[in-house]
Amino acid sequence: MIDFWFSIGSTYTYLSVMRLAKIQAETGIEFRWRPFNVRSIMIEMDNIPFAKKPVKAAYMWRDIERRAAMYRMVPKLPAPYPLAELERANRVAVIAAREGWCEAYARESYRRWFEMGEPAGSEPNISASINKAGQEPEPILREADSDAAKAELAAATEQAKALGIFGSPSFLVDGELFWGDDRLDDAMRWLRQIESGPPD
Repeated sequence: MIDFWFSIGSTYTYLSVMRLAKIQAETGIEFRWRPFNVRSIMIEMDNIPFAKKPVKAAYMWRDIERRAAMYRMVPKLPAPYPLAELERANRVAVIAAREGWCEAYARESYRRWFEMGEPAGSEPNISASINKAGQEPEPILREADSDAAKAELAAATEQAKALGIFGSPSFLVDGELFWGDDRLDDAMRWLRQIESGPPD
């Protein structure tokens, strides 16, 4: 199993979120979805987002566009960025991970954000994404806005930091960290190597 640490609000995470189901079906590798708040980690690291670096932002959107084309995805870029409600989106994701519907929620959140231009975490995206995952939006959003949910997201973020995670998406395999969508193949190879045991 690979722990998939992600934060809704990370642009490159779109590429991973939208293809993990296919990868799991093709390889049999299971992914455990682990949401956290990447923004708080970035602030702590004084890591200024792409939005304040226009040249780097232009490269980022073109890079995502190229990679999306390789995966046969059809985003409409640039997507709204940064997200005003990043924390709310991820508080719902933490609840969803605990209850077993995180993948469906995250995938719909990113689909609507990147392909329909609806910012994740805000309406109408957040309620539609919760509903797509088979849940009633009103009680979930009420729970997501509670102090308990805020504490749960903060605890998940502290756990991510303790594991050395500093960005999203990140893949953790038996303590080994692989950062970025372009490191997913490496993470899967590492897992297979562990499972196959040491060479004869």
